[in-house]
Amino acid sequence: MGLLNKFPWDSLDEELTTSDIIMDILQKTCLHPICLKNPPSLKYRRRFLTELIKRHEMIAAEPLDELYDALGELMCAQEEDVCYKSYFLPTGDAVSLAENVALIAQGTTGLVTWEAALYLAEWALGNTHIFKSKTVLELGSGIGLTGIVVCRSSSLTKYIFSDCHQTVLQRLKDNITNSLTNSDSNSASVNVEELHWENVSEEQLQRIQANTIIAADVVYDPDIIACLVKLLSRLLNCKVQENHPDVYIASTVRNPQTYDCFKEELERAGLRHVIMKDSVAQVFPYNRASTIEMIKIHV
Repeated sequence: MGLLNKFPWDSLDEELTTSDIIMDILQKTCLHPICLKNPPSLKYRRRFLTELIKRHEMIAAEPLDELYDALGELMCAQEEDVCYKSYFLPTGDAVSLAENVALIAQGTTGLVTWEAALYLAEWALGNTHIFKSKTVLELGSGIGLTGIVVCRSSSLTKYIFSDCHQTVLQRLKDNITNSLTNSDSNSASVNVEELHWENVSEEQLQRIQANTIIAADVVYDPDIIACLVKLLSRLLNCKVQENHPDVYIASTVRNPQTYDCFKEELERAGLRHVIMKDSVAQVFPYNRASTIEMIKIHV
């Protein structure tokens, strides 16, 4: 409920009545067209409205029928496995993605958006020049937030989303269709590749021909580090117009030992890395308490 506490109560027009303020908040949240079209999880909306009603009852004598009607409708509804989360860009445009309510579903963690993907998307928003006129490959795209944000904000030539899990790939394709097909700002060619890190073919690498490679939250399992680093090495040695690609990886450091193992594997493969320490402006509401590190890898 942290987002509700961030509403600018004190800065609202003092001439508004209490009910007017509450109705304004209701219209901008649960009754907003984006929320009605792409509803967040039922549990979240119930908690949000319950908190809003509690605040209203503390400062107003008269009940507001619209609040109770909205909550009553939700209490009768049944929670589904999939909900929507909407991420607002600095332009005011929204990226609405279908995500799973559960963090782990159908044997994968790839059906939700993780913190490092949000961080990488924020970094991309502040570094659009890096993607200008480039072909970008994203490893482990998941449900697509980072790539969709890059496509919506950068003047790139081509963007290649990739993942290996069939359910994730289908959800990714659906989110791309909903978020990019009708976007006037999207002029890049967009592809989705099924990419299994351990057996990427030379034909795939030649077809991809990426100038820039990005990934978020791909360093989480010691068992996949070796094949990830091997793939990065192959990608870095695939020159495009006589230049090695740029590789940027954002990671939430949940297990320092696993992350150190990744860096050691990079060193063994003859790959160097530099930690990117420039501050990244926070655009999306999420908890940055965890350590998120971004590195650039090069030969």
